[in-house]
Amino acid sequence: MNALTNSPYLLSSTNRPGHCLSIVLDLTAFHSVFRWKLNGTAITPKSVSHYSLSGGNLRISNLDKDQDAGTYQCLAFNSFGTIVSREASLTFAYMENFKTHRRSSVSVREGQGVVLLCGPPSHSGDLTFSWIFNEYPSFVKQDTRRFISQETGNLYIAKVEPSDVGNYTCVVTNTVTKTRVQGPPTPLPKIEVQFPEIVHVAKGSTVKVECFALGNPVPSINWRRMDGIPFSRKVDVRKASGVLEIPYFQQEDAGTYECVAENSRGRNTVKGKLSFYAPPHLIEKPQDVQKPIDDSLVWECKATGKPKPSYRWMKNGENLESLERIQVANGLLSISRLTLSDIGMYQCVAGNKHGEVYSNAELKVIAVAPDFSQSQLRSHTMVKEGGDVLMECRPKMSPWGGISWRKGTWKILEFCTTIGITFYSISSLGSLHNIMVAFSMRFVATSFTLTVVHVCCFPEPTIITTPPSTLDVTVGESIVLPCQVTHDPSLELKFTWFFNEQLIHFGNHGGYFEKHSAGDIMIRNIQLRHAGKYTCAVQTKVDSISIAADLVVRGPPGPPTSIHVEEISDTTASLSWRPGPDNHSPVTTYTIQARTPFSLGWQAVTTVPEMVGGRRLTATVIDLSPWVEYEFRVLASNAIGTGEPSKPSKQARTKETSPKVTPANVSGGGGSRSELVITWEPVPEELQNGGGFGYVVAFRPYGATGWMQAAVPSSEASKYVFKNDSIQPFSPFQVKVGVYNNEGEGPFGPVITIYSAEEEPGRAPTRIRAKSLSASEIEVSWKALPWNTSKRRVLGYELRYWEKREKEEAASVQRTVGNQTSAIIRGVRGSNTYYVTVRAYNTAGAGLPSVTVNVTTKKPPPSQPPAKVMWNTLNSKIILNWEQVKALENESEVTGYKVLYKRNRHSRPSVMETNTTSVELSLPMDEEYFIQIKPFGEGGEGSSSRQITIPRIPGQSLVDCFLILH
Repeated sequence: MNALTNSPYLLSSTNRPGHCLSIVLDLTAFHSVFRWKLNGTAITPKSVSHYSLSGGNLRISNLDKDQDAGTYQCLAFNSFGTIVSREASLTFAYMENFKTHRRSSVSVREGQGVVLLCGPPSHSGDLTFSWIFNEYPSFVKQDTRRFISQETGNLYIAKVEPSDVGNYTCVVTNTVTKTRVQGPPTPLPKIEVQFPEIVHVAKGSTVKVECFALGNPVPSINWRRMDGIPFSRKVDVRKASGVLEIPYFQQEDAGTYECVAENSRGRNTVKGKLSFYAPPHLIEKPQDVQKPIDDSLVWECKATGKPKPSYRWMKNGENLESLERIQVANGLLSISRLTLSDIGMYQCVAGNKHGEVYSNAELKVIAVAPDFSQSQLRSHTMVKEGGDVLMECRPKMSPWGGISWRKGTWKILEFCTTIGITFYSISSLGSLHNIMVAFSMRFVATSFTLTVVHVCCFPEPTIITTPPSTLDVTVGESIVLPCQVTHDPSLELKFTWFFNEQLIHFGNHGGYFEKHSAGDIMIRNIQLRHAGKYTCAVQTKVDSISIAADLVVRGPPGPPTSIHVEEISDTTASLSWRPGPDNHSPVTTYTIQARTPFSLGWQAVTTVPEMVGGRRLTATVIDLSPWVEYEFRVLASNAIGTGEPSKPSKQARTKETSPKVTPANVSGGGGSRSELVITWEPVPEELQNGGGFGYVVAFRPYGATGWMQAAVPSSEASKYVFKNDSIQPFSPFQVKVGVYNNEGEGPFGPVITIYSAEEEPGRAPTRIRAKSLSASEIEVSWKALPWNTSKRRVLGYELRYWEKREKEEAASVQRTVGNQTSAIIRGVRGSNTYYVTVRAYNTAGAGLPSVTVNVTTKKPPPSQPPAKVMWNTLNSKIILNWEQVKALENESEVTGYKVLYKRNRHSRPSVMETNTTSVELSLPMDEEYFIQIKPFGEGGEGSSSRQITIPRIPGQSLVDCFLILH
């Protein structure tokens, strides 16, 4: 299995004058200075050096493989800081010659499969492979029989033919240097292609998986996913070359893929796993910021990738480590108490083993004089009598300074140690009673005058008129929680609801909570988790008030706990448990379920007592199977419903006892001469009742009195063969099969009659006829042998056929069932002569062959599909036209065309035949149609045109033509 993914850049190692490399990094920094490093060491361009700088670009003249190969990185810096680029690798492509020693030839028998090894010489850079047959320019062409791997260069020939004899030379081309070398003649060893277990594929790359098989007849190659998911449209499966190509590889394309090689003689498969990986990709980047002194900074950097990327941070090109003020944790960078020394260029670097990505951001730290333009004080404030008023003073300044307050000419507090928040307590007369100040600061910065236009107007208080109550509801019901108030009509109300002290965000919480009317809310489809305390808070500009109510939710019981198996026998188990929460409705009954390794999930079991009441916490499970591991769980029910099940109990195995069940479908017959073959279906493990399980086979000639017995000490056995030269062909025997285990013997099953092995049919079919129906089908007929139940029965006929150039040992086989006198062989090749024989067969094998007849198949059907297919619609008709298909010299003539049309991609198409190159289809135009056209002749159906999609066109009678060229 071969995966082609993105490769590093490769350059030729030739030393032509002026041959150079430019590595370009797009940097937008103003007045930046650039430096470059090679393998971590600074590069110093000089006038005599072959390094030169043009802007930020590094130019390397007269490349030298030993001196210039390595990892390059660009550094850009100016007065604001430094950043570094991602790394770029420079490698050199080359290819040596093949070793000159001659390889010895190997003889290969006709019909065998072989692999010719290329063994490319030492190289660097991507290679392509081809093979010369005998002399240049006779190149080997790939087809279903021959395949050239572009991963190893090996040439695979599925089945060797006489025309393959000759000398083979591997030709290797380096795609970078364009150098081509030829290997010596190659021997023909027999090897098998090995597939790696896992191929790692990059996100978005194209992966090609190769598969080829050896065999005679030439095997067909098919691909499939082991998880059963069908291939998407983007996947290209080239069956002729055995290549599976997946472009733009994504996570959903990862998985195990299986290549199936099959011919008439057998089938073989090989598997390989495609594993997805992705280099890092930034989805969240730090942005340039400007912060005041003493402020804090938090930058977050996030990237996707597989495996998950790790992060590091850099400042001015140097790695950052966590210090007292600076914390670096994964993609998070935080700096507290910013100072001017923190100014600079910062970079987040996200990386995994598949690469790194860089993100740049600049940090500026500034000092600002006090400024009130961004946060003016309110000129009018309405307050409640006896209440508090809050006046905020938040000037813009950096670093932070001191704040003082004045009322008129009265200085309230000198060097007020506050962030600018002052609380006033006002009497009914409007006099200032108290001043309270909080939040300490360090510096005096400025002062200003606050003028309060008026502090007045004591409105009516807000009162909630809905009394508190406890509400009782059942799971699944809906309820309205009321919150009605009286208030001063001049004030605007704001309602806020809390659930268990947490704010309710309407639109979240799964859509259960809705605003109903005014302050009321509705809870739809109530669940148990909605039980609790609900608080309605009402707020105006001058006052606030709240009311709380408890909501009780009744529902099915919670899961029981502590399930324990107290005692267990061969068929019973005693259980105990503890009750779970009843969710405000008493438990009425308990149900017990069991699970075994053989059951389809959990199943209800029979208990004593039959009905387990809600107050009972023990029960006995009966009718269990011996020697089986069981798990038990308990479910509680109440008037509302059945709750979730408990956790399973620990596994417990029932005790052993002698077996009770005999094998089913006892049968037999067939086998070789003098054999009695007895078969049965093995008893399932869950019915074996103990260890040491086996079978006792008893048999006797029909009509005899004594039984012969044999023990078969394997629980998985399904057949016993008794061989004795005295057994006559197709003689009746009476047979019965019993069971036993370590605890003793069980019963025998019923007595049945079977027959010993019979002999092959003694006569050959006669009057053999064969005729070609098409290029791929042959009809064979014969005269049937007498059909009877003697010792030489005829169960059907076996057809053997092979090409003229093959030997009979390589013949393909096809069988019929019953007293048929004809059959059709499909899948043969056109214009070929085939030999055919027919034999009768029964359970002993095939009898004597008939005489051999030969037949020549018709020429293959046309290989070219209909071209220039055009269509239009007119008056509920689809009109199709196409170019006439001309058969090649070795193809059968075209006698007509089949037009296949259907209404959806997966339905069976309808077919219309015509001997012209146009057709009209009377179809309703309110449907979408899919149409294909195939030529046909006496050789069969030819290649189909590409599928045409005719869209649904309601209400139109004329549509422009569409042209499809092949």
